[in-house]
Amino acid sequence: MSHLLFYLVAFLSEIIGTVGGFGSSLFFVPIAGFFFKFQTVLALTSILHVFSNTAKILLFRRKVNFPLFFLIGIPSITFVILGAYLSSIANFKYLDLTLGIFLVFFSIVLFILPRTSISPSNPKAMIGGGISGFFTGLIGTGGALRGLTLAAFNLEKSTFVATSAAIDFGVDCSRMGIYLQNNFLNSQYYLYIPGLIIIAFAGSFIGKLLLMRISQENFRKIVLVLIFFVGIMTLTHHFRM
Repeated sequence: MSHLLFYLVAFLSEIIGTVGGFGSSLFFVPIAGFFFKFQTVLALTSILHVFSNTAKILLFRRKVNFPLFFLIGIPSITFVILGAYLSSIANFKYLDLTLGIFLVFFSIVLFILPRTSISPSNPKAMIGGGISGFFTGLIGTGGALRGLTLAAFNLEKSTFVATSAAIDFGVDCSRMGIYLQNNFLNSQYYLYIPGLIIIAFAGSFIGKLLLMRISQENFRKIVLVLIFFVGIMTLTHHFRM
């Protein structure tokens, strides 16, 4: 039963992440933390993301904005390596706490101030990419910050998803290598990988279909409420440990 629940969480996270534009890790990382220790979650998340972003690139391959890909992607990849390295030496108890605070704060700010954005400029894009990459490597999720940076450029939603996926692909390949090098994933968890690959492609495909039919503004509000409650659950779990 726990295996089925884990796969269901991954599948729903992938769909919601595709439609909401925040990335699946905002849901997958904290909820998967109820099934596995934080190191294992980071490794499984990176594997899920590599294949889900591969699926999105294939589905939206003609929509990638390459100037933004390089502008945001290079600092993201650079700083995700730093974040992933620090995660290998940090106290995971406090990383879990950091994740919970990040989710609650982020969801409240964007719900109360839905028009929060970053003015479009190359330096701000690079800074936003670097910060999001660092948090992605450190606590497993930072795509929401990258999404906020991309939103400043007022991209059409398919272009938004495609460009974000292209950036994420490089970010996730980089951190996956560091996580695996530091033995975050024991061999007993390899059996989850085939299922995650299938979920990555299926969830991205269904997410694309929904993206064409759902108002992104209304869906965004629902997603933020869910993120808030997931953050509260993460903090509750942390203080009960």
